[in-house]
Amino acid sequence: MTLAFASHDPAAIPVHLLAEDAVAPWLEAQGAEVQGWAKVHGFTGALGQALTFPGAGGVGMAAVGYGSARSRRRARFHLAAGAAGLPAGIYALHSDLDVATLEVEALGWLLAGYRYDRYKSQLPMGAQLIAPDGIDAAQVEAQAQGEALTRTLINTPASDMGPPDLEAAARVLADQFGAEISVTTGDDLLAANFPMIHTVGRAADRAPRLIDMAWGNSGPQLVLVGKGVCFDTGGLNLKPGASMGLMKKDMGGSAAVLGLAHMIMATGLPLRLRVLIPAVENSVAGNAFRPQDILTSRKGLTVEINNTDAEGRLVLADALALADEDKPDLIISMATLTGAARVAVGPDLAPYYTDDAALSAALEEAAIAQADPVWRMPFHAPYESMIEPGIADLDNAPKGGFAGSITAALFLRRFVDHSPYMHFDIYGWQPGDAPARAKGGVGQATRALLAALPRALKL
Repeated sequence: MTLAFASHDPAAIPVHLLAEDAVAPWLEAQGAEVQGWAKVHGFTGALGQALTFPGAGGVGMAAVGYGSARSRRRARFHLAAGAAGLPAGIYALHSDLDVATLEVEALGWLLAGYRYDRYKSQLPMGAQLIAPDGIDAAQVEAQAQGEALTRTLINTPASDMGPPDLEAAARVLADQFGAEISVTTGDDLLAANFPMIHTVGRAADRAPRLIDMAWGNSGPQLVLVGKGVCFDTGGLNLKPGASMGLMKKDMGGSAAVLGLAHMIMATGLPLRLRVLIPAVENSVAGNAFRPQDILTSRKGLTVEINNTDAEGRLVLADALALADEDKPDLIISMATLTGAARVAVGPDLAPYYTDDAALSAALEEAAIAQADPVWRMPFHAPYESMIEPGIADLDNAPKGGFAGSITAALFLRRFVDHSPYMHFDIYGWQPGDAPARAKGGVGQATRALLAALPRALKL
């Protein structure tokens, strides 16, 4: 799916974005016919309102409510809230918003046009927007298309999005931007020293693999590591049915880093990008790994398995160890890792961990500007003992149930010694329809990261 702005059209329908306190003065400047039409239809400028005004031969102009300052604080993508209710046509936006805000609102319009239609035809959004003057249209389109990639990968069920399919999607992306890609599959993982990726995925019919994509020849090196558990049964610690229902999204971390990689390559950021995705299915079979097994990781650290349903951190650990060997300038991991993160911050916020205050500051500022909310969580060192079982170096599932997202993050940090590191424990799913965010798979923190990277890496 291509989400892009409409070509310039001199006959485009003007659409006025009006806050509640701007409606009265705007109407005063219009004729009596426009004033009467707005009054009859109850247009007040409330957030999400959309009203078309008749013109010669059809729609003459439109107005979309921008709400009040209070209502805007409680929502995102305010223009999209109304744009979805406009009839088909090409629209030219009229507003007094600053350029940065315009870019976010224009992005929301594009994202509102996303449809997942692989298995059932969906009506496209007929209202198309011409890129508002002053915005970086190519940047906004790259963000929208990267987000669409993330959504589509997550929305696709595991029957059509297993490890081979995830590899195929990565290859398509690599071909699109001239990136290099290599894949280590099946028993070759053991020969290449990725034992935990192999162990987690060996019980599945579709072989586990490590996807390794590289792009760019100069600049600082950024490594993105995404959890690619294409379906998670929980393994021998089998999930109950209710908990298994959304497990097609357990590869949401890999979908997010591929979406972010699209944005980085499409906008031509001057850096060296590497994307690592351990792609597996956590299945049940006679050769599945067991509770109380002790695994040896790529780094040499041993891990006691106290819950086979805490598998994501195992596959990420081998990939992080590989990433760290080159001492890149920054490593970022993204994963749908713990239910504890959802309990802490809900589905809308993307919790993240880093020890780098400057990196965090850059991200926090970008997250606000991009309407892509994040929340910093602590690498709380006193909890390190919780992931040390005694019989092995590490415990993949500490008992007690406390601080589950923090202990998972601390576990992952043990595999990064040489590079600045940031970890995101995302949800990757929009529970219900919202402006520009249809129910289903969704990207989190990727647009904030895209905006923060130039400052964070001194590009």
